[in-house]
Amino acid sequence: METSTVAAPPLAVETIGLTKRYPLTWKRKVLVALDGLNLQVKQGEVFGLLGPNGSGKSTTLKLLLGLIVATEGEARVFGLPPESLEARRRVGFLPENPYFYAFLNGDETLRFYGKLCGVTGDKLDKRIEELIDLVGLQNGRERPLRSYSKGMLQRIGLAQALIHDPDLLFLDEPTAGVDPLGSAQIRDLILKLKKMGKTVVFSSHLLEQVQEVADRVAIFSLGKKVLEGSLESLLTENQSTQVLIPAEMNPEQQERLRKFIGQTGVNESEIRFTRPHLSLEQLYLRTVQAQPDFVSKDSPRP
Repeated sequence: METSTVAAPPLAVETIGLTKRYPLTWKRKVLVALDGLNLQVKQGEVFGLLGPNGSGKSTTLKLLLGLIVATEGEARVFGLPPESLEARRRVGFLPENPYFYAFLNGDETLRFYGKLCGVTGDKLDKRIEELIDLVGLQNGRERPLRSYSKGMLQRIGLAQALIHDPDLLFLDEPTAGVDPLGSAQIRDLILKLKKMGKTVVFSSHLLEQVQEVADRVAIFSLGKKVLEGSLESLLTENQSTQVLIPAEMNPEQQERLRKFIGQTGVNESEIRFTRPHLSLEQLYLRTVQAQPDFVSKDSPRP
């Protein structure tokens, strides 16, 4: 009796030996922007591309969007060539420095991009309402974009990338130039997108900003992927064990605990007692949000 097997869904993103070189004719040299990238991103994942400026992150995104042509190698988006119409219909993109028409307001901006994507009528009206609510711009929808803060521009940029309800989002430095509060709001939006089943691939050179949202990351340097894995595996220090005790200990208690742990064979001189630390972002948000005049929106004061 034959048994039928269900084919696994295609990867959201796959690259094989993806390479991009730019000839520097005046120097008779070649700039290697991306060198032999092998990468796989599953559907529903949040995947971070990390690295300093010029490490190959933006080049990777442009190749996956079909905006530039690879010198060597292959890229697939849902099993399709990135430049194909079928692939592009399933993809949304927020560039690092998006350009918008400053005289349009939030609603008009989304209507403009919606029509470019073929969304019209009642469907577009409903989609605009959903996205304005999703990105938290109810108070800014009728204001011209020239009055938007950097954080608000990034959120309307996210909304335009989602206007046609894509399955995959490419975000290039989505928190660039945004203050810590605005960065936290964008982080929360990415988490919402994950709960909605979207796949998100985004670039950043700040590890703190992706620590709470990414399932896996790849770290780039000088055009090469040098490390890849889950944040849990990459950030775990395997050479030591940390014990957290939710109470302050006096020196006598510390010494007794040190001797007790020493009975297990651990060298007592290597045992240290430290306090857990907040990240700077956590401290900032805790302090700001505790103020009585704190406003959750990052719109500028009148």
